Amino acid sequence: MTVSVIGAGLAGCEAAWALANYGINVKLYEMKPEKYSPAHKYSGFAELVCSNSLKAARLGSAAGLLKYEMEMLGSLTVPCAKENSVEAGGALAVDREKFSDAVTEKIKSHPLIEVIGGEVTEIPEGTVIIATGPLTSGAMAEKIKELCGEGLSFYDAAAPIVTYESLDKEKVFYASRYGRGDADYVNCPMNKEEYMAFYEALIGAEKVRLKDFETHPFSVYEGCMPIEELARRGVDTMRFGPMKPVGIDDPRTGRRPYAVVQLRRENSEGTLFNLVGFQTNLKFGEQKRVFSMITGLENAEFMRYGVMHRNTFINSPELLNSDFSMRQHPDIYFAGQITGVEGYMESAASGIIAGTAAARKINGLPQIELPRETMTGALSAYISDSFNSGKFQPMGANMGILPDIGMKIKDKKLKYEAYADRAVEALKKELDRVGR
Repeated sequence: MTVSVIGAGLAGCEAAWALANYGINVKLYEMKPEKYSPAHKYSGFAELVCSNSLKAARLGSAAGLLKYEMEMLGSLTVPCAKENSVEAGGALAVDREKFSDAVTEKIKSHPLIEVIGGEVTEIPEGTVIIATGPLTSGAMAEKIKELCGEGLSFYDAAAPIVTYESLDKEKVFYASRYGRGDADYVNCPMNKEEYMAFYEALIGAEKVRLKDFETHPFSVYEGCMPIEELARRGVDTMRFGPMKPVGIDDPRTGRRPYAVVQLRRENSEGTLFNLVGFQTNLKFGEQKRVFSMITGLENAEFMRYGVMHRNTFINSPELLNSDFSMRQHPDIYFAGQITGVEGYMESAASGIIAGTAAARKINGLPQIELPRETMTGALSAYISDSFNSGKFQPMGANMGILPDIGMKIKDKKLKYEAYADRAVEALKKELDRVGR
């Protein structure tokens, strides 16, 4: 038995890894480097295009709990991320290229995984996992539409990257993010006058026309809002979002800035930093002009400007079971952002779930029924709940999608830790039940 997996992103690699580790031959199709999507640039697998952060690392957080569960389920990407991490306070952030190289090497060296290059234009026969991502190429997108009906679209945006060397060290300072974790973020403080000048320049800056990616009306996913669109919602919106100065005091004044821009390390060497929360669709020249108004970035060297790209997902609650298989075509599975899970690790987790479910079905093993109390189980339930079909929007890991814990815990940190402990115990029990 051979299973076809289309796409070697985070989800596709996890699906292929899960299948192969159950002793099943895998044909993993990847169109790079023969063909690239508008957002992808690197030839390696599991390329990160929006941010290099995989969010919080601590178990008592939604993102940390998700990654912990993924490791319990045999994840490939989480260990690779840990091995190629860069300092990011309480977050797990990675050196993009080293992370991609590590995943690629693991996949290519597995004896049961055959990597096949080139664009796939037809859905293969037999058991198949479609993990083509939010930028599925035209021919395959048409086949998916035939299979699933019309998809939905929104936009993701990537933030600019600057060199550390080009920052004005007399004006910036290191601190943690919102007073949590280690002082791993470079902070660019702004007073009210500086902030207002920046705000006016930002809302008046010229955007890139999206051309082939344009839809009407213009639609942006809330979780990856371009900074200029956020600014247009009100003069103080950015100060309550990515420029929030809470928990950050300027050591030179001893006071909290009016607003602050934070930069996060982009690579292990610390030579590159990205502007946290500054996803954008401004023209490159406008990015240079406007973002150079930020304190400490007056002479910043931009190694990558922000870009905007399309993101498409299917109406999963009408189409998929909780194991990411299709209700009408049970040998066809979907995985990744195309299913409506939002985020790097969420996409990877869906690949583990789909690959594991397909493998256990083929091998005649009892299925793992992910407990609703777990983050993986909650995400699986969300994408397959028919209640969401009329209003389906992408969902990332968050404590709000877990069932209530049934006890009053006022301290938020302690409450989330209790959610995490419950989830881990529930998943351990289920894995014991099926002999994992």
